[in-house]
Amino acid sequence: MGNSKDILVVDDEASVVEVVSLYLKRDGYGVRVARNGQAALQAIAAELPALVILDLMLPEVDGLEILRRLRADPETDVPVIMLTARGQEIDRIYGLELGADDYVTKPFSPAELVSRVKAVLRRSRRYDEEEEGERPLQFPNLRIEAKTRTVLVRGQPIDLTATEFDLLWFMASHPRQVFKRDQLLEKVWGFSEYVDPSTVTVHIRRLREKIETNPSEPVHLLTVWGVGYKFEPGEG
Repeated sequence: MGNSKDILVVDDEASVVEVVSLYLKRDGYGVRVARNGQAALQAIAAELPALVILDLMLPEVDGLEILRRLRADPETDVPVIMLTARGQEIDRIYGLELGADDYVTKPFSPAELVSRVKAVLRRSRRYDEEEEGERPLQFPNLRIEAKTRTVLVRGQPIDLTATEFDLLWFMASHPRQVFKRDQLLEKVWGFSEYVDPSTVTVHIRRLREKIETNPSEPVHLLTVWGVGYKFEPGEG
């Protein structure tokens, strides 16, 4: 296991690395730095960090490829915050679809980035602190266990990112209740400012692909047109 306060900052811009590292260290985080994609992969292999701040535009191996490799291996499935430039909306959405937990658009406030780091780490550790009596949520063909952060679909375990799990747990804990996208950003992500609501849409789509028998005709994660989303118990 990696250091619970160790953040890996991956960016080839010296000024970004310097400022981000300064603000993270002020908040008590340990910081490691990688200036290109290959160095980032080597740093992750050497010691798994608690979280990766990942620029998408990198020399040698780009950020999307790094994210793809991280999500392909359960042993490296750590939280990731993307750094994207203005005009990279397509890459940002693709990154969210690959499993990024959050994103920040350049230029950004370093203080805002640190707050995002805290929120993502808080989500990833949230259920480690639940009481012993926390009960799993059981639905037809779907079981969600908070203490082990395990999801079983038709008896088979599936891999979810920390944010995907938290979104599913929250919605399944409030069955049939309709939530607007900004409400889900506030309840699950911990904030709704500066975040594109399409972030929720992408995560819902990824969850459908993982838990629904037919993602194009979902039975659990339903869209309420013109309003938002709801979790419907029922046959999976």
